[in-house]
Amino acid sequence: MPPHNWDGPPPWQASWGGRPERFRPPPGFVLIAPVVISLLVQVPAAIGIAVWLHVGWAAGLGQVALAAAGPLALLGARRYPGPTVVAVALAALADLVLAPDLGPPYVAVAFAIVLAVARGAVVWAVSSIVAVWVAAIVLGSMLGQSWHPFRIAFTTLALAACFAIGWFVRVRRTRASAYRAEAMRRRQSAEERERVRIARELHDVIGHALSQINVQASVGLHLMDRDPEQARTALGSIKETSKSALDEVRTVLGVIRDGEAPLVPQAELAELPRLVRGIRSPGLDARLVDRLTEAPRRAVQFAGFRIAQEALTNVVRHAGATETVVTVERSGDEFVLTVDDDGAGAAAARDPHDAAGVAGQGEGSGILGMRERAALLGGSVELGPSPLGGTRVTARLPWAGVA
Repeated sequence: MPPHNWDGPPPWQASWGGRPERFRPPPGFVLIAPVVISLLVQVPAAIGIAVWLHVGWAAGLGQVALAAAGPLALLGARRYPGPTVVAVALAALADLVLAPDLGPPYVAVAFAIVLAVARGAVVWAVSSIVAVWVAAIVLGSMLGQSWHPFRIAFTTLALAACFAIGWFVRVRRTRASAYRAEAMRRRQSAEERERVRIARELHDVIGHALSQINVQASVGLHLMDRDPEQARTALGSIKETSKSALDEVRTVLGVIRDGEAPLVPQAELAELPRLVRGIRSPGLDARLVDRLTEAPRRAVQFAGFRIAQEALTNVVRHAGATETVVTVERSGDEFVLTVDDDGAGAAAARDPHDAAGVAGQGEGSGILGMRERAALLGGSVELGPSPLGGTRVTARLPWAGVA
């Protein structure tokens, strides 16, 4: 017996959408059970009747062979349900006409009908059973067998009930298959959303950290000989940025494992001063204008921080700016974040249709990530010309965290 994985649900509780799945019989049970039941009902009865009536070895073996033929034919019901129901019906006809009119009914016919209808061979089942039942009534009258009308009516109703049971099983199987397909689609959709979320987090964290490290490394190399103290400050900033980025990457990767708590708290608006200080350099002046008197919900703070982080990363990497200003404020029931720069792209940003193509904030995975973050909360991100002469990124998020 294979060892049980204690990190997951027990084998008898495989779940769809978090609900325990009902017990399922082992593979092959649905196929073998009808064969065994039919054999246990028909073959002993055929042997007992042959011994009781003293029909002789040849006739007795023939009766037993007819009683076993139908159940054994059920072995092909999985792959060939249509031909199987025909073979079982013919065996039942021969048993009804040639064997003594005693003993239990030919139950293999009922199993053959149910299996055939459940597997879609409805036309095979209907045509073969109707033809064999009519032939049995005709041949029985020709051979002098008198059957009571009540017996004929009861047998007809029993056959119809078998068809109804088979159709019920078919409907249940179809619904179960549709449910499994829908559960699989939902699970794949959830996995895709999680992959997108993790990719967006890694893009924001790593992209911003590498941009800061690149800027500060350039400053350190430029001032290594002229101003060693400033170069030392740049190296310290690189160390702080890389450590913070590593902690955030560990946090993002840690949530992939179920139940693992974040190693560091999610970034909030209180981290904006550190974020702005990290991109300052001799060639770029960055400042923060904080007009908030209270903090919005945590989800809004996290989204606002990541949007500001991505916007500043684009300023450092693409805008060629010398000044950037980050402003946070409340406007009615909205949290408003603006990031202005004086870099390239002002001319393109004057046309609203081309605003997404400016040099400082080019339409790419970064802009898409900002807009996705805002859309998750019911907000928006817009690009346009900045009063500083470059590009302005404006994010508007519901103050309460919902649209």
